[in-house]
Amino acid sequence: MKRATRLATGGKTTLGKTGRRRTNKIALAGSLVAMATLAAGCAGSSPTAAGSSGSTTGNGGSAAGKTVHFIGYGNTNQWGAYFNSVFEKRLKAADVKLKDLTTMDAGTAVQNFNQAIADKPDLIVTALLDTKSMAVPIAKAKQAGVPVLVFDGRPDPKVDGDVLQVVSDNVALGKAAAENIIEGLKAQGRESGNVVVITGTASSLVTQDRMKGFNAEMATAPGYKVIETQDGNWDPKLSGQIATQLLAKHSCDKIQAAYGMADYMALPIIASAQQAGCKVGGKNGLIVTSSNCFKAGIDAIKQGTLYGTATEDPGTIANQTAAYVLEYLSGQNPPRKQTVKEERITAANVDQYAAQCSHA
Repeated sequence: MKRATRLATGGKTTLGKTGRRRTNKIALAGSLVAMATLAAGCAGSSPTAAGSSGSTTGNGGSAAGKTVHFIGYGNTNQWGAYFNSVFEKRLKAADVKLKDLTTMDAGTAVQNFNQAIADKPDLIVTALLDTKSMAVPIAKAKQAGVPVLVFDGRPDPKVDGDVLQVVSDNVALGKAAAENIIEGLKAQGRESGNVVVITGTASSLVTQDRMKGFNAEMATAPGYKVIETQDGNWDPKLSGQIATQLLAKHSCDKIQAAYGMADYMALPIIASAQQAGCKVGGKNGLIVTSSNCFKAGIDAIKQGTLYGTATEDPGTIANQTAAYVLEYLSGQNPPRKQTVKEERITAANVDQYAAQCSHA
């Protein structure tokens, strides 16, 4: 800026005294304009334009025209289908170029991730069906300089610092499920009881974190025992089949409570129990709880067949993930990790969360 000032005022003049004053005034005005222009240029290079990964974005602070490869859950999954519709709508409205690589197959997800790295988009957004298997492509993406945003479940600890995150509080969700079971069984006057659990994909930290919270809370009520834990792979049909097998194995009298990790997994448990002639809910029926609230789950709570659920609805996390992506791509500096707040839902507060949970 000093050099520019000298250039603006350093010209000599051969005019008389009056002309010299006029020339000096013109030169001084020119120097002020030059200094203001340079100051504006310095302000435009502020480090606040850097993203949380250290990269900067061009395009005038806009996400428009940026590319995102999306390796989310496939549309065959109810939760994934609604998440995808909300997420994709938000990004396309901002003129972000989105490539759909969604799947419910863990092996295909790894292949799609590797292809995304080769394409070098501005951002890869991914869910983690198999946490460990996705650690390798995440490490490759870092080496290739391609930023990655993980949503829903956290990544393998080995690559935790290599990704951006918008994650559910899965430990809290598991804790809420256990609280529902304990509360429900105590309300029936039971001091003991057997519990079965049908989980989401067992290899995912989403599932493992929920079981961590669930088991820790169940340990506070040792009279209630978890006698079976089986992998339902977030599949409602498979969940119903497993429930039918467990009821045939143990009978209605030997199972007092059940946890299906999503509403669409818990409702098939209820249907299987009813088909087997078991009582559900009420003063002495099977206590069933879940998470990932849906409209059908809210209706079941009101009907008394589902004791409780928890949030982690797909619309809320989809909107939060989309907002994060747009902030990042437009050159803002969101925190590297955001955790979605979760809530426990029972008949006592179901009306409070009915609207939030009824979009899918």
